[in-house]
Amino acid sequence: MSAPQQAGSTLERAAEEAGGRAAAYLAGLQAEDGHWCAELTADTTLESDYVLFQLWLYPPKNGKWAPETRPLVDKAVRSILDRQLPDGGFHIYAGGPSEVSASVKAYAALKLGGAPADGPGMARLRRRILELGGIQAANSYVKINLSLFDLFPRRYCPSIPPEMALLPFDLRYQIASWARAIVVPLSIVHAANPRRPVPEGFTLDEIWLPGASPAFRKDDAWLTWRNAFLAVDGILKWWERHGSGTLRRKAMKRAGEWMIERLPHSEGLGAIYPPMMYAVMALDVLGYAESDPVRAEALRQFNRLMVDDGRRFFFQPCFSPVWDTAIAAYALQEGDPGNPAVRRAADWLMAREIRRKGDWSVKRPRTEPSGWAFEYVNEFYPDIDDTAMVLLALSQSAHAEPCRKRALDWTLAMQSRDGGWAAFDADNNWQFLSKAPFADHNAMLDPTCADITGRVLEALAAHGVDRNHPAVRRGTEWLVRNQEADGSWYGRWGVAYIYGTCFALRGLAAAGESDREAHILRAGEWLRCIQNADGGWGESCASYDNGAFVPAPSTPSQTAWAILGLVAGGDAGSLSVRHGIEFLVDTQRPEGSWEEWLATGTGFPKVFYLNYHLYKDYFPLLALAAFVKARNRTD
Repeated sequence: MSAPQQAGSTLERAAEEAGGRAAAYLAGLQAEDGHWCAELTADTTLESDYVLFQLWLYPPKNGKWAPETRPLVDKAVRSILDRQLPDGGFHIYAGGPSEVSASVKAYAALKLGGAPADGPGMARLRRRILELGGIQAANSYVKINLSLFDLFPRRYCPSIPPEMALLPFDLRYQIASWARAIVVPLSIVHAANPRRPVPEGFTLDEIWLPGASPAFRKDDAWLTWRNAFLAVDGILKWWERHGSGTLRRKAMKRAGEWMIERLPHSEGLGAIYPPMMYAVMALDVLGYAESDPVRAEALRQFNRLMVDDGRRFFFQPCFSPVWDTAIAAYALQEGDPGNPAVRRAADWLMAREIRRKGDWSVKRPRTEPSGWAFEYVNEFYPDIDDTAMVLLALSQSAHAEPCRKRALDWTLAMQSRDGGWAAFDADNNWQFLSKAPFADHNAMLDPTCADITGRVLEALAAHGVDRNHPAVRRGTEWLVRNQEADGSWYGRWGVAYIYGTCFALRGLAAAGESDREAHILRAGEWLRCIQNADGGWGESCASYDNGAFVPAPSTPSQTAWAILGLVAGGDAGSLSVRHGIEFLVDTQRPEGSWEEWLATGTGFPKVFYLNYHLYKDYFPLLALAAFVKARNRTD
């Protein structure tokens, strides 16, 4: 055997052994009932919002604020302060710069929570906020939240009219499901103009930048969607002062009914932090007593997102059991066939198939319900990405056949007209809505994207739906059409171009696309040319701000995505792939896990990022398994 062949065999053995350790470690994390659910962490904005939410729940008495949850508020304050940056501000992803909205939220929460206003930390934070443009530069949701307490002028906040529930074409279903779940309860709260009290003498005047206007900025061009929406906002503000009270009450009632209908069969509205918080506020506005079972359950579900284990205090934005279980099971299935953990996971997943019509059915009324949500229970909101991942996890489970058939039919029905797949809805792509004043959280729409389209193609192929099927042809064409000029694909739900490129390539390979096609070759070359010197791959969340790849220190998850993409594109033997495998082998801990501190998950690009605490373990396992299989086929 020649020296290169011996080296290759040695690396393959090392990869196989590392995969065995990773599989054993991952299987050991499985819960007794068959599922996985790792922590899901973000930035300080959730803890900051929690403090302001306590001010809503427990208003000051005689000008003094002494909430029942004071010990928890104190923990939130410490948790926020522990993450303050040297320049005084707060970032939205590890390693990132100070961001104005997160910093304004933190300042309000810290001051409310009793952090000394004249202390060095608060002084640095004030200075940094003013350098970033002051409170005027914060996004609309920060301003709306503060306006509920008269801490920001309502006239400079976007109007969120509950009357949208009365429109004949129901505008709510043209915005993303998560935005819909936020906007409906928030419209109820906003319409009530609650003006909740604050502690005596409390203001945020000191973080207003002198001379900066708080008014909405208009486009220079006269006829633009933004300027049109600002004109509509002016009309809505007139309506708030002079419009029909009867119509507004009817709209609030309709919005309340919509919200309350979605509280059962879920763990809080939308099962994610912001709408769960706003739902409690909306119930208060609608007159629900604290002891009312609906209101009590809504608050209980919100509080379940809290992690307070004596060492740490933070909030998770939601729970990720279906996502974690599906990826972990699939990785084990590929890396350790026959592992009993896979069967247990399959049984757990099958029991959570959604058989109830949800918001998705507004555009697909004749489709039989199926699919999976991201969370434990969220029956109004199954999503296409989780469903595709579950289909991959169940692809070798013969006893799951009826369940798989329904899910395949549902997934095919959720293809958008442009040929791609989005997260929760089909054809959620009215781009002009992203110009609305309250759309600056960059999450107004749910358009088709490369990462989900690729994963769906992979799932379809795993169940025998090949390139001769019209849906597969259209999905493949969508991916080819939406490739970036540099050869990469934009990743919507993971950071960022590495993620998109990985799953686009896997989808194209599963759909039978030749690895000699120019778009496949260009993608592979792009992945190889961005590799770090240590053999791994890393990408910053700043890629979203720049609209192009921004390098970062290597991470296990992003290295795994790059390897998975290259192997899918026909490259399992280049030096790039070998060095990537060596990186994973060399950085693996003795127990079989890896370490990762950078955010590689995306909530809302440019606004909110996530650390999935199992990404660092199941994606490397999947990459090692893919490499070993590919090399075995080559040999």
